[in-house]
Amino acid sequence: MGNLGTLHFLIGKMGAGKTTYSTTFASESNVVLISEDEWLTKLYPDEINDFDDFVVRHHKLLDVLAPHVQQILKAGSSVVLDFPANTIDSRKWYLDVANAVNAPHRAIYLKVSNEKCLEQISKRRIEQPERAKYDTPEMFETVNQYFEEPLDSEGVNIHVVTQSA
Repeated sequence: MGNLGTLHFLIGKMGAGKTTYSTTFASESNVVLISEDEWLTKLYPDEINDFDDFVVRHHKLLDVLAPHVQQILKAGSSVVLDFPANTIDSRKWYLDVANAVNAPHRAIYLKVSNEKCLEQISKRRIEQPERAKYDTPEMFETVNQYFEEPLDSEGVNIHVVTQSA
């Protein structure tokens, strides 16, 4: 078997800049980008109306993508997943995907203050009015309550990117 690709995934609160970072990273590093927002929008148009709807469809998408991502890694291409890896359990999923095919992984932790996240969410509501329904301070608080900062004990190879307010 040839060289394996690396699985890159992102940790960061809502509004931290995960999509912007992953898009730039994919372009500059010549890696395959898989965007959760794009897939969910196309697979489930008008079906995600609240956080619970998102969670159900998010897990369905992960189930479908795992073997696909593993095939890409085994073919020698690297992948960046623009999905939130914001809990210990979610990061375990990414590790399991990489480890199942013995591929290396790298977690990119966008360490951004709540204030900066909220500022970026506010800006995004203006730039992408179709997201205004979800990009609210209330949704930020709902989603943020589940955020778990990564721990060394998780065994994740973490690259921290800090952005000040």
